[in-house]
Amino acid sequence: MRTDNRRLRHFSLAALAAVLGAAAGCDSAQATRKPDAKEGLPVKVTQVERIELRRDVEAVGTLAAKDQAVISAEVGGRVARLAADMGDHVREGAPLVVLDAEKLKYRLDEQQATLDQTRARLGARGADLPAPEQTPDVLSAAAKHAEAVQQLERARRLAERNLVSKEDLERAETQLQTARAAHEAAIASERQLRAEIAAREAALRGAGRELQDATIRAPFDGVVAERMVSQGQFVAVQAPVMRLVRLDPLRLTAEIPEQFAPGIHVGQVISLRTDARPDAPIEARVTRISPDVNLKSRAFGIEADVPNPDGALKPGTFARVKVATSRVDHAVVVPFTAVQTRYGTSVVFTVRDDKLASSEVKLGDRLGPRVEVTDGLEAGVTIVAEGVEGLTAGTKVLPRKIGDAAAAKQGAER
Repeated sequence: MRTDNRRLRHFSLAALAAVLGAAAGCDSAQATRKPDAKEGLPVKVTQVERIELRRDVEAVGTLAAKDQAVISAEVGGRVARLAADMGDHVREGAPLVVLDAEKLKYRLDEQQATLDQTRARLGARGADLPAPEQTPDVLSAAAKHAEAVQQLERARRLAERNLVSKEDLERAETQLQTARAAHEAAIASERQLRAEIAAREAALRGAGRELQDATIRAPFDGVVAERMVSQGQFVAVQAPVMRLVRLDPLRLTAEIPEQFAPGIHVGQVISLRTDARPDAPIEARVTRISPDVNLKSRAFGIEADVPNPDGALKPGTFARVKVATSRVDHAVVVPFTAVQTRYGTSVVFTVRDDKLASSEVKLGDRLGPRVEVTDGLEAGVTIVAEGVEGLTAGTKVLPRKIGDAAAAKQGAER
C-alpha cells in the first residue's frame, strides 16, 4: 500500500513539472515571436520641425603671402657676400646681398673732390659758403665799378673847367660801362657757381646712395623664399637677386555666394581649416570685401588676415572657410537618420494611417544630427526617424515616438 502511494506521488510531481515546463515554453515563445502583420512593423517616428537657422557659409579659399617682393639690384656689381639664403627669417633693413663697392667708393671720392673745387672757386671756407654777392670775384668787380664811377665824376668836374679833353671824358665813361658789365658778370658767375655746387652736392648724394645700395636690404620682415644669385656672380641693374615673403599674417582670399552679401561685413570673425592642420581651426577677420560680383561664379570676393606667428601655414595652401553670417532663415529639418539615399535620390518615409509613404526630398545644409530639407516636406508631418534602410512604401507600421520608445527601453532594462 505504501509503495502505491509513493508511485502516485512521483507521478503527480512529474505531471506538475511537465505542466509548468509547457507553460514556461508558451510564455517564452510568446515573448520572442515577431509582431503579427496585422499589428504592423514597429518604427520610431518624429515630426518634421521648422526652426530659425542662422546661416553659415562654407567656401574654399587660398592662403597667400600678404606681402611678397622680388628684390632687385639697384646698382651693378659683383656679389661679394650672401647675407641670407632660402628659408632665412630676416628683419626689415637686414642685408640680403652685399656687392663689391670698391668702384662705387672711388666714384664717391671723385664727386667729393669736384664739389670741393667748385666751392673753392666760390671762395668757400670749408663747408661754409660766403653770403650772396660777397665772393672775391664779385667784391673785386664791385670795387672796380666804384673806382670807375669816381673817375668819371672827377673827369666831369675837370671838363667843366676845361682841364681835360673830351677824349679823356669819353674814356672815363667807357671805363665805367666796362666796370659795370664786369660787376654784373661776376654776380652771374657767382649764381652759376652756386647752382653748380647744388648739382655737385646732388651728384655726391647720388654716389653715396649708390654706395649704400651696394648692400641690398630687406624691405620688410619676412622669409627668403628664393635665392637667384651666387657669390662671385656679376649682377646688372634691376637684376633679381632674392624673393621675399611675409608669413605673418597671411592673406586669405575666398568667394562667397551673392545671396549672403547682406550678412558679410568687414571685421567679421571667420573660421578656417587646412589639410596641414585639420583639427586646429584658425580664427581670422574679414579685412576687405569686393564691391562687385563675378559674372561667372555669381559670387563676390573677400579677404581676411590670418595670424601665422609660428609660420606653420604656407602661402598657396587651400583652406576650408566657414563664415557665420547674420542672415536668419526658417528651415525645415529632419533627423539625418530619417533620410534614405539610393542612386542619388533622397527619400523620407511619412506615416499616414499607420502606413508608410515615401516622399522624395531635396536636402540642404547638414546641421549636426539633423539635415535641412529644402523641398518635399512640410513642418508637422510624421516621419520615420531612424532605421529607414529596407523600408518600402505601403508597409503597415506600428508608430512609436522616439520619447516613448526610450521610456519603454528604460522600463525593460529595469
